[in-house]
Amino acid sequence: MKTIRNNTRVLLSSITFILCCFYMISAQEIHPLEASEKHYESLKKLNANPNSDRAALDKISFPSEKFSSGSLIYTMIVPEYLSLSQVDELKKSMHYPANSSDQTKAELAYLLEWQKKRTKAQEDRAFNVLAPIGYWPHANILENHPRHKQNLEYLFYHGITVMGDNIRAENYPATAKLLKGITRDMRLMEFTVKYHLLRARPYHLEPKLKPLARISSPSFASGHTLWAYIQAFAWSELIPEKRKEFLDVAYEVGESREIMGIHYPSDEEAARVLAHKMLTAMYLNKKFRKDLETAKQEWK
Repeated sequence: MKTIRNNTRVLLSSITFILCCFYMISAQEIHPLEASEKHYESLKKLNANPNSDRAALDKISFPSEKFSSGSLIYTMIVPEYLSLSQVDELKKSMHYPANSSDQTKAELAYLLEWQKKRTKAQEDRAFNVLAPIGYWPHANILENHPRHKQNLEYLFYHGITVMGDNIRAENYPATAKLLKGITRDMRLMEFTVKYHLLRARPYHLEPKLKPLARISSPSFASGHTLWAYIQAFAWSELIPEKRKEFLDVAYEVGESREIMGIHYPSDEEAARVLAHKMLTAMYLNKKFRKDLETAKQEWK
């Protein structure tokens, strides 16, 4: 019996080692995540822990009466490429700087500076052009949905922006299938994290902020930015030589949320990191790898 137990331990250890190796090899198949840059790099170095001088701020969370039932429903959908255990693991890996922290204080000051310097043109682009962008799975169910056509254009926003108007879902069906699956999981992940952490929006903490919109879901992480980066990472797996251009598109989307005064910089940076974690986790799924390889064939 003792020999059997020992053999079982050895076998389990071997399986664990193989799985770890497989994960590491798989992770290497996805382009590594770039380091933080611009204002994210400096802000993330500040103390993110609670500051007793501003302790009252730590009692503030996103108000429950503002919850959107539509966004809550997305926490209930079945993922396409991620497993539910991966969703839970990724959710638990996310943390935001304390409301009272030095980092959050600096981020609020950064947003107030944006409020002072933003131009009418920047406001118009952030609110009228970039804010409506984003693929929503529910609008794809029925072809006669009033937003169906526009929704598919948004699905290919990065491709159209970087490579031109002919880069559309109907011309690249395998790429469309891949991006739809990725974005389905992204919406599940977005609202799972938001409603798990309930981070207050910047204007809940700083009354001097005059946001260009008020949003009916918690702040962390930024959904627009999560969508923009996971799309950029996916596109750059298909067309690696244009990675920087795709990432520039994502950065602009994230920055637009700060211009509007509705997201902290840490919301954008967390979304960027989470997007990469998600794509790396998806790569462990055989179906994802197959869909990715099929989509790659469209770009050879």
